[in-house]
Amino acid sequence: MKSADGTVNLVGELIEFKDDAYIIRTALGELRVAASRVRCEGDSCPTFETAGANVRITGADTLGAGVMPLLMSGYAGYLDAEASITNTQEAGQILASLVADGGFGDDIGTFLVSSTSSTDGFEALLNKEAAIAMASRRITPAEARSLKGAGAGNMVSPDQEYIIAVDGLVVIVNPENKLASIGVQDLARIFSGEYSNWSQLGGEDLPITLVSTPADSDTNAVLNARIFGDAPPARPIGTVTVDDDTAVAAAVNQEPGAIGLVGFAFERGARPVKLVNECGIAVEPDTFSAKTEEYGLQRRLYLYTTEAADDMTRDFLEFAQSEAADGVIAKAGFVDLGVERRPQTIDSSRATSLLNSQVDAFEGNVIREFLAQMIKFDRLSTTFRFRLGSSSLDERARLDMERLTKYLEAMPEGTNVALVGFTDDVGAFVSNQKLSQERAKSVADELMAYAGDRLAGISFTSSGYGEIAPSACNGTEAGRGINRRVEVWIEKDAI
Repeated sequence: MKSADGTVNLVGELIEFKDDAYIIRTALGELRVAASRVRCEGDSCPTFETAGANVRITGADTLGAGVMPLLMSGYAGYLDAEASITNTQEAGQILASLVADGGFGDDIGTFLVSSTSSTDGFEALLNKEAAIAMASRRITPAEARSLKGAGAGNMVSPDQEYIIAVDGLVVIVNPENKLASIGVQDLARIFSGEYSNWSQLGGEDLPITLVSTPADSDTNAVLNARIFGDAPPARPIGTVTVDDDTAVAAAVNQEPGAIGLVGFAFERGARPVKLVNECGIAVEPDTFSAKTEEYGLQRRLYLYTTEAADDMTRDFLEFAQSEAADGVIAKAGFVDLGVERRPQTIDSSRATSLLNSQVDAFEGNVIREFLAQMIKFDRLSTTFRFRLGSSSLDERARLDMERLTKYLEAMPEGTNVALVGFTDDVGAFVSNQKLSQERAKSVADELMAYAGDRLAGISFTSSGYGEIAPSACNGTEAGRGINRRVEVWIEKDAI
């Protein structure tokens, strides 16, 4: 029996595993050791899948290794308890034991977390081997149908599907590199090896040094999903492979020609670079753009359960999706779902792009009306989007409604809030403008109905501007989905 910090090293005969504790015979006699305190090594060690954990969690290692240890500690703090977290004898597996009253009270329960893959998580739910599945993608229709057929319920209902964070990446270069922005296509050329010198991007005659985490890392999974699709290229010769995002940033800081991808929390002095999409829209690499889901290199992170989940499972899931978990999610290097606020100015990239656009007189009037309104308001990160081919809000809307309501409850009475609608560019301009107005009003009505008297002192208006001010390219369904949105603006004087 060995503890994680090496301070305990017991050798003996395992007599029994009972009540989450090992009973072993040693030279000192029989000893009872809590399983949460040590790791068992040897042929007679029990496997923890059958060791009686109260809640089993299986799935994406992005969450299992990157978030769950901190989330368990945060959950314990939320309960005024103490979490003891240890590795089991299984690779990628941890056991968290929670004890009430800061570690001096009764046992609350144990959580067994197995870091594998999103697909494994859903299979574990299907086979009733886990209570919670961790996923770095949304459940597929086929997976949802299989689980529903097995009696697990509606896997995309709000009480079974929990969005807890956004996983976003930022392109970083050495601080001496003057590169301010990079196109998605140029980024693909670097990561495929087509570009090997900064002069090919208009920079110095300096070799490009690509620094990356291992090919099977979550960082590269996001890159492949957003840039290369199902056919990622082989790594360029000379790629420097390091263990994690911290090491990527350290290597980029040391090498003048280096470039890498890291989570938003891991820039560590390197220069972040704006990402420019295929149609020339530049997006700042920050948490605000990730929360609005307008940044190109990101994905939602999910937890799933079945309709038969017990109270302990549901309590943990509610915590993981609540504001109380935001701090530990950010500490883990991911983007929480809290509401952020950003000024809107006439010299912003969005305003500049609109001022320079070539449009007819009618569209020009709509743009001028939009800019006149925009500069009176700040924008909140809350952005409502719709299900594909539907006027219904998507799966994140319920969570956003509650968080936005809590945010606005703290605003002074009489604060003005505008719901502002936009569309893609499919169809006639006038029809799109009307559609955006209808959707903005629909979201405003739904928000007021949801909040009830909680927002009685807030004044709401709605408006729509059609296809102007796109956030993404309209050339793909994914881009059009991002552009079909309702933004939330708040008057500048509201504090």
